[in-house]
Amino acid sequence: MLHYQIDRIEHEVAEDRSQIGTFLIGPLDRGQATTLGNALRRVLIGSLEGSAITAVRISGVNHEYATVPGVREDVLDILLNCKQISVSSRNRELEIGRLVVNGPATVTAADLQFSSQVQVIDSDRLIATVAEGHSLEMEVHVERGVGYRPVNRHSEDTNAIDLLQIDAVFKPVRRVNYTVDETAVGEGGSARERLRLEIETNGSVTPDDAMAQSANQLIGLFQPLASLTMVEEPGLEPEPSAEAQIPLEELNLSVRAYNCLKRAQVNSVSDLMGFSYEDLLEIKNFGSKSADEVIEALERIGITLPQSRTSA
Repeated sequence: MLHYQIDRIEHEVAEDRSQIGTFLIGPLDRGQATTLGNALRRVLIGSLEGSAITAVRISGVNHEYATVPGVREDVLDILLNCKQISVSSRNRELEIGRLVVNGPATVTAADLQFSSQVQVIDSDRLIATVAEGHSLEMEVHVERGVGYRPVNRHSEDTNAIDLLQIDAVFKPVRRVNYTVDETAVGEGGSARERLRLEIETNGSVTPDDAMAQSANQLIGLFQPLASLTMVEEPGLEPEPSAEAQIPLEELNLSVRAYNCLKRAQVNSVSDLMGFSYEDLLEIKNFGSKSADEVIEALERIGITLPQSRTSA
């Protein structure tokens, strides 16, 4: 069994409450430091759950290109400032924060009022500057998620036209660097290595916790392989029919339906045979007209899709 030591040699908290931690892991056999460092880095950067402001509502504003009377920043600047605010939410559901500030005032993240489930990390982050005799009233939405979620303008609720969506960056880890150093020679003359890992977070999670979460995700990923049992399936799979091997291009679909199916990784009739009518409607930008077109094209070659998953 591999035995190594983990030391945190540095820990720093910046003015914006972001945290940097540096860890030394070793000694490791040759090649293991790179394997460990690369795996941890990928999970730390892209797979940890975090919180972010995903939408903003500003009183008197119904689009992002507007200006607010008496406020120095325009709406786009306010949205960008909100996007940079680091928050930590313990609630899996949507949390809403509000602020009402009368000028003259410099509005910061500290002015946002949330429930006890949400903590604002960098409370000094600027939001806007309000002049005397004017006020700013805002509402911000906070959600939990993983990675990066761009605004999907096609799914916006038309009843909430004044709710301005923001591209959400849920990643709690901003940066990860690692280097590999050679250490003393081990038994049998083999070279040993040491991994130096530097983790920078936005302050919503400590580098220690980020390291532990990423390690647990990797354990969960590899654990099923430790008890892998291969079962031989009796018999051979039947050969696909001639109709199933027809490429998507030969169905003569409209350009819209064809492009939507291609983006959904549907390349042939055999791929379509796993769909129901309901499944077709769930394809992005794929309406009932396109679904009916696909159903008719398949019926011309003798293939009928079920209406729903339960009837498949």
